Amino acid sequence: MQTARKEKQFIIDCDVHCAPKHPDEIRKHVPEAWKDRFMMSNRDLYNHPLYVIRTDAHPPGGGPPASDPDFLREQLVDEYGINHVIIVQRPFTNPIPYPAYATVLGNAFNDWLNETWLGEYNHDGVFKGSICVSTQDVPGAVREIERWAGHPHFVQVVTDSGATAAYGGQQFHPIFEACERHGLPFAMHAGADGIGISSIPSSGHPTHYIEWSSNHPLSYQSHLVSLLVEGVFDKFPGLKVVLVEGGVSWLAPLLWRLDSLYERFRSEVPWLKRKPSEYIRDHVRVSSQPIERPDKDKHLLRMLEFMDAEHVLMFSSDYPHWDFDDPNYAFPKLPAPLRHRIFFENARELYRL
Repeated sequence: MQTARKEKQFIIDCDVHCAPKHPDEIRKHVPEAWKDRFMMSNRDLYNHPLYVIRTDAHPPGGGPPASDPDFLREQLVDEYGINHVIIVQRPFTNPIPYPAYATVLGNAFNDWLNETWLGEYNHDGVFKGSICVSTQDVPGAVREIERWAGHPHFVQVVTDSGATAAYGGQQFHPIFEACERHGLPFAMHAGADGIGISSIPSSGHPTHYIEWSSNHPLSYQSHLVSLLVEGVFDKFPGLKVVLVEGGVSWLAPLLWRLDSLYERFRSEVPWLKRKPSEYIRDHVRVSSQPIERPDKDKHLLRMLEFMDAEHVLMFSSDYPHWDFDDPNYAFPKLPAPLRHRIFFENARELYRL
C-alpha cells in the first residue's frame, strides 16, 4: 500500500544504497571486449553472518532489495519526508588486481546509475549520485571524473576505504586535483579493507565479521592522518573529503593526539600551515551511520560537541542495511539548530543542493 507523502523535513540522507534489478543492467554497459570477464564483485572474505539487508526491504513486486525506486521512496523518502538521498553504489572495485578492469566495472555502474536512479527514476530530482572510481587506476579515475563532471545529479566522487596505500600519498593527488577543479567532494566508503589487493590497517587479517567490522574506523584514521600530514589540504585548498559509514566517536581523540604530536614534531611537516585539527571544519565531513550509542545519551552529546558535529557531521541512514538508522531515533534529542545542521545544512552546503 502506498504511504502518504509527508512534508519535507529538512533531511538529506548521505548514504543510501541501491541495486540493479538484474546483473544484466550493469553488463550492458560493459564494453564488448570485457563482457566475458564481467561478474558482480563483492567482499567475499567478510560476508555478514546473519543478514545484511533489512528483512522488510524486499520490494513487493519482486527483485533485489533497493532495486525498486517506488518502494524505496515509500520506505525512505516519503516515510521520513527526506529532501534528497545521496546514492553510494558499491561495486567493490578497489580490491580487484586488474586495474583496467576495475575501472571498466566502476564505469559500468556509473552508466547504469545515470540511466536509472539519476535518469528514468529521478522525475523529482530527489536522487543524487556518486561517481565511482578505482584508486589503483589513477589515470582511469581522473578520466571518469572528467566524464561526469558537470552532471546535475552526480554530486561527489566515491571509492572504497580499502586501498593499496593511505590516501595522502602523492600517487592519488591527480584524483584530488580533478575533484577540486570540478568542485566534487572525494568520498570513501568502508567495506573493502583487507580484501584482494586492498591493505588492512589492523595487525593481520581478522577472522570474523564482527572483528573486521569493528575495525572500520582504523582505516579512516589511517587515511585521515595521511591526508593531513602529507599536506593534501594545503596543496588542494578547495578539496572536501567525506568519510562514510566508519563511525564518528573516534574523530575527536584522534585529533587531540595528532595535535599534540604536531606541537613536538612540526619541523618534520613544515608544509602544514595550521594544527591538523584546524583543517577539519574546512575540508572533512563524516556521515553519522553507524552512530555509536553509549548507555547514557549525555555522553554521546558531549562527543558530538568534542568533534564539532555542528559543522562536520552529516546524517546518513545506510538504507537498506540491517543497521539502518531511523532519522527519528538515531540521535538523542538535539537542540534544534544542531539537528538542522546535522540532518540538512551541512550536506546542503557540501553538495550545493
